[in-house]
Amino acid sequence: MNMNATCEISSRNRPALTAQGLRELIERGESCTVVDVREPMEFAGGHLDCARLIPLGELEQRLGELNPEQPVVVICRSGKRSAQGAKLLQSKGFKDVRSLDGGLLAWEEAGLPLNRDAKAPISLERQVRIAAGALVLTGVLLGTFVHPGFYGLSGFVGAGLIFAGITDWCGMGLLLAKAPWNRCQTSCCKR
Repeated sequence: MNMNATCEISSRNRPALTAQGLRELIERGESCTVVDVREPMEFAGGHLDCARLIPLGELEQRLGELNPEQPVVVICRSGKRSAQGAKLLQSKGFKDVRSLDGGLLAWEEAGLPLNRDAKAPISLERQVRIAAGALVLTGVLLGTFVHPGFYGLSGFVGAGLIFAGITDWCGMGLLLAKAPWNRCQTSCCKR
């Protein structure tokens, strides 16, 4: 795959592409732009060789980097952000926009290759699990040995995890994404 990977998309409201479908389109060499809307550290952890990194939060400001007349495939980790990115592009006049169904999780599940940067930080999802576990354990230990009021910390973290599961919005993940160790400094993030 190369940086100018391509695909043919003919209709504004076409369904999302499957991982196999995207792979076939790229291998045929048809013209399109693949836009990865994840954050730089996620991109460094694994991305399509042909993908161009434009985080979802920057997509509207960077529309000028994309050709609205050329087909675009938007990808992310699971498909949620790419659907948002595709909707944004369509609302801004892009003619042919699709997203990768199931995101890079589906791509990997299909056994398709990803480029990975060896210097990338561990995934944000794992960081959230580590931080939540550490906070719960701290709350239990402090509640047991210092004061029972510290059990509230464990309850607060548990409530936050339930909220994140229901809404698919994780405040802890957003905070961790801004941590200094998650600022990708590798060349692949500079695309």
